[in-house]
Amino acid sequence: MLAVVACASILFAAGCSSGDDSPSDSRHSASPGSSASGSSGGDTGPAKGSVRVVRTVAEGLNSPWGLAPLPGGGLLVSSRDEATITRVDTKTGKKTEVGTVPGVVPGGEGGLLGLALSPSSASDHWLYAYFTAQSDNRIVRMRYDAKKPPGDQLGAPETVFTGIPKGSNHNGGRIAFGPDKLLYVGTGETYVKKYAQDKKSPGGKILRMTPDGKPAPGNPFGDSVVYTYGHRNVQGLAWDKDKRLWASEFGQDTWDELNLIEPGDNYGWPIVEGKSGRSGFHDPVAVWHTSEASPSGIAYAEGSIWMAGLRGERLWRIPVRGAKVADTPQSFLIDEATEQGRYGRLRTVVAAGRNKLWLTTSNTDSRGTPRKGDDRILELEVS
Repeated sequence: MLAVVACASILFAAGCSSGDDSPSDSRHSASPGSSASGSSGGDTGPAKGSVRVVRTVAEGLNSPWGLAPLPGGGLLVSSRDEATITRVDTKTGKKTEVGTVPGVVPGGEGGLLGLALSPSSASDHWLYAYFTAQSDNRIVRMRYDAKKPPGDQLGAPETVFTGIPKGSNHNGGRIAFGPDKLLYVGTGETYVKKYAQDKKSPGGKILRMTPDGKPAPGNPFGDSVVYTYGHRNVQGLAWDKDKRLWASEFGQDTWDELNLIEPGDNYGWPIVEGKSGRSGFHDPVAVWHTSEASPSGIAYAEGSIWMAGLRGERLWRIPVRGAKVADTPQSFLIDEATEQGRYGRLRTVVAAGRNKLWLTTSNTDSRGTPRKGDDRILELEVS
């Protein structure tokens, strides 16, 4: 049986630190076109949920980071440290290397990070990737053609956006297309705290841009890709059924955060960490101590936000109703007695349709303890 841990140290409408991102190792919001107050949340799940590991989809992956479901079935997964992209057959577990992304310079938390398929990928075949290059973090897009021979299925990269600060840590890296078919990007401040409050810097931000990398129409700061600022290291992006954008974020020494994103708002870093209650700063909707989270990817399913924990080695379920957390979050895949994760560090979680999720482990990322079969992709059934 899976352990279910209701964490008393979680605070609502407050914020969390990373603990995962040391060198050795903030109000509510909505996307454009949706209401921040929203509906009462008809899809809100029960107060208490469940997680069942249905099966191991694939194993033997090296430093998996980005995960992109393909329209016709299967998954694309990026290797942070090898700079490769692999297609996984979700029925058989077969892995096929589709190609290597040129220009990637792995190191620390940097390398080949987030992946996102164009909203019209079935016809245009664009695959987007966020990666650490020699001088910066950047976004490129490549044509993906599964009909070509293995290892040669990626076209030449086309640059979409450059100039995101790079560092050994806090490189951000999550990218996702929103319901508005625009590209959203989570970045980090690379331990240069001033970037987070500097609206001219793309570091420590959520960015919103057109598919070709231009500032999106309706962005809050005019001709700028900056959508929100005051972030330390955004790691997860997901939309709920009412098109509200949620984001997970590493804090520093005290609180990791789940935020509801409001265009143009200041989420506080480095002036505040977690809940401040101060005018001008957007407080997180929930926070965790760093040992319990160090959040990475998030996904929305069955009326809840599901958040993968790195240092915390657990999967968090955060039931939401409208723009609020509806009940006490629960943790899964953790041994309650030992506080050890059943699968170790957890990196990326994506919705797999209805009540299913895909979840990747992250034990070969230099901070985990690899087990036989690591790293792997799990299929979960949730409620």
